[in-house]
Amino acid sequence: MNVLVLGGGGREHAILWALARSPQAPRLFAAPGNPGMEPLATRLDLNPCDPEAVLAAAREHRIDLVAVGPEAPLVAGVADRLREAGIPVFGPGASGARLEGSKVFSKEFMERHGIPTSSFERCTSLPACAEALRRRTPPYVVKADGLAAGKGAFVIPTLEEALDTCRSLLEEHALGAAGATVVVEDFVEGFEITALAVTDGRTIRLLPLSQDHKRAFDGDQGPNTGGMGAYAPVPWGTDALRERILREVLEPTLEGLQEEGIPYCGVLYAGLMLAPDGSLSVLEYNVRLGDPEAQEVLPVFGGDWLEVVQRCVRGELAAIPWPEPRGHALGVVLASGGYPDAPRTGERLQGTEPFDDGTSLVFHAGTGRDEAGNLVSRGGRVLTVVGLGETLEQARERAYRRLEGIRLGGSFFRSDIGHGAHRNL
Repeated sequence: MNVLVLGGGGREHAILWALARSPQAPRLFAAPGNPGMEPLATRLDLNPCDPEAVLAAAREHRIDLVAVGPEAPLVAGVADRLREAGIPVFGPGASGARLEGSKVFSKEFMERHGIPTSSFERCTSLPACAEALRRRTPPYVVKADGLAAGKGAFVIPTLEEALDTCRSLLEEHALGAAGATVVVEDFVEGFEITALAVTDGRTIRLLPLSQDHKRAFDGDQGPNTGGMGAYAPVPWGTDALRERILREVLEPTLEGLQEEGIPYCGVLYAGLMLAPDGSLSVLEYNVRLGDPEAQEVLPVFGGDWLEVVQRCVRGELAAIPWPEPRGHALGVVLASGGYPDAPRTGERLQGTEPFDDGTSLVFHAGTGRDEAGNLVSRGGRVLTVVGLGETLEQARERAYRRLEGIRLGGSFFRSDIGHGAHRNL
């Protein structure tokens, strides 16, 4: 079986690694991929957001199945074009991808279907933002409507700063078209959970719960990023909590998609807040595996990931038994200096081999090669270094120990990933 994975980040490296472990021994391709994927897959030099280019490559290489990693190709309709041509795809079409592609659509969808989320207002002008903000108390939550690579949500302490953020989005076009519409919503107190699930459009199954760390610096300080680290499974992820997430959020979401005639096959990601009173609130939907959460969830998933993907595209997810998590994983992102605002790239990267040393994994994201063939940084988030263990503490120790042997000039990472995880009870 020939399988093509679209994307070139740490999440896609983890997907390829999980697929390669299948007893079915698939032949793997990655587009565009990165150097870390080369032992696992044949890299294809193409734009994963170009439906016709992806289709042409799929035909040329006789691809039997396409797994879409990032959100942008889904929003661009790549999955729709492949399905039109009869090529099975793991990932929703453009209609389903609106759950992530538009914050306004997702919030209105949740309202229509009784899915718990905070009160919000849609704003397209600075005066409208000012009115919406003045109806709320600090901290203020402002979000860009469109895709912003995980950097379009802002929690802001003062009204003046919140207005400045709205101005930068609406009038200074800091995020381009993604910020042409702004969502102002109520702040929800509590701690975050990443609930990743897979669905074939009729059945939905929950993957191990995880928690990521969005802020750039220790102590949850600094700007929001795409994610600086994560761990799975969460120690407080009881069967009762998992059942509530399914009953209150995921199953109503799937039912809502069915009611609105939106076919959906792939990953459904619910970013949740668990409030002090025990209530759940949906912060956001994503329509793909999280990054960096995939790098921790897939290593602890106890089943055959290729079989899961195949069953989803065939509409047979209900037919397979669902495994328990296997061990613990904790991942730490190594970022380029200047990330997230102005990452410095082209720095020599050393110490990444072996990929798997038996207790840790090194997933590549923003990596490339210079003219001499040396491994160098090519993006803001360069690696996710994942420790594996029988306990979360053991996984954490192994991740940070592995990081000690990696060299990248000017880089940084958070030293507190997973710190205090057991205090979230």
